[in-house]
Amino acid sequence: MGKNIWIINQYAITPDLPGGTRHYDLGSELVKRGFGVTIFASGFHYGVRQDLKLGKNEKHRIENYNGVNFVWIKTFAYKKSNWRRMANMVFFAWDSYWLGRSLPKIKTIGKPDVIIGSSVHLFAVAAAYGLSLYYKVPFIMEVRDLWPKTLIDIGKYKKTDPVVRVLAMLEKFLYAKADKIIVLLPSARDYIVPLGISGDKIVWISNGVDLSNFPLEAPSADNDSTFKVIYLGAHGIANALDIVLDAARVIQERGNDPIKFIFVGDGDGKDKLRTYAKKLDLKNVEFRDPVKKNMVRSVLNEADVLVIPIRMKEIYKYGISQNKLFDYMASAKPVILSGDPVNNPVRDSGGGIFVPSEDPAKLADAVMTLYNMTLGERVAMGMKGRDYVEKNNSIPVLADKLQKVIEEVAGKTKKWTK
Repeated sequence: MGKNIWIINQYAITPDLPGGTRHYDLGSELVKRGFGVTIFASGFHYGVRQDLKLGKNEKHRIENYNGVNFVWIKTFAYKKSNWRRMANMVFFAWDSYWLGRSLPKIKTIGKPDVIIGSSVHLFAVAAAYGLSLYYKVPFIMEVRDLWPKTLIDIGKYKKTDPVVRVLAMLEKFLYAKADKIIVLLPSARDYIVPLGISGDKIVWISNGVDLSNFPLEAPSADNDSTFKVIYLGAHGIANALDIVLDAARVIQERGNDPIKFIFVGDGDGKDKLRTYAKKLDLKNVEFRDPVKKNMVRSVLNEADVLVIPIRMKEIYKYGISQNKLFDYMASAKPVILSGDPVNNPVRDSGGGIFVPSEDPAKLADAVMTLYNMTLGERVAMGMKGRDYVEKNNSIPVLADKLQKVIEEVAGKTKKWTK
């Protein structure tokens, strides 16, 4: 029997919800290998801003989803990124810690052998560390976002703000206490090591894709003559979707009527994007609601081309590891990446075209290049991306790396240290 792994990630979801399923996918693979996996997450969905897992009077619920245990925890509701969202994070961490102390009484959960705390926010990671001390088991810190650096880079806080200073101290403390640090960004080591942290305990495990959700299908000519450029994912500041709208205007002004841009998803910036599209009087744009993770394949199959724009700010200095990029490539469709980050799977695989960041004209040119290709040429390009993720970003490949990390730390006893 494998080890019993607890993962604390407020934003983890099951495939019946919209969003990224990193920990469910990895957990499901570990379960197949004989591990026990329990994931602590919030019943309040960060994207749609609703409680999708808990009833009005429920404080928590345990759900077994295909062998992976989810502990859904009631948290504050919020609509905007204000003090209520911060309270939402703090109370999730607090409740995770105290609930975690009693859960082993439930046979299906059991005492943890290793605890993983996953950002975005550091409070969840702190709860994982606290539980590792309580159970005297190893603690692994997973860094999906470099907080508080990301908050500074997107302009939410200044470096001198008290909140940032507190988070910076907590960040450094947790790095020091972790037995291993998993990073999703390939160059995150360049940020963490200068903080006085040993590079020997840093391991890169990127996001990935469950290829069983993307079976290859023979391409067929679509009766719909519309050439569809699809973006599926979050609609936020860092996603640079206004640049895609500007590219859509360029295409519209050139008179390329068969080309349509489709945006699928939700986020803080969606209303502004709708307003901007209306201001530009765009006739070739469609906005759709977010879809459940298990419906992503059908949306991507509808596309002729998939687009992923990024703003080349400090936020991407250490690379990219976006779930949607690997989903795109798994679908075997050509991808346009607007930006050239440190790691560029589109460039490395040959599975699409990459253009300069925030350049609508070049983005429009890339769309036209793919539009003018034959179906066979686009299929060949898309297959290069598919081959790349099979070798580098499939869940079994990533689970091999995670299992190695777990086995390296398993058995260590956690003690209070100064």
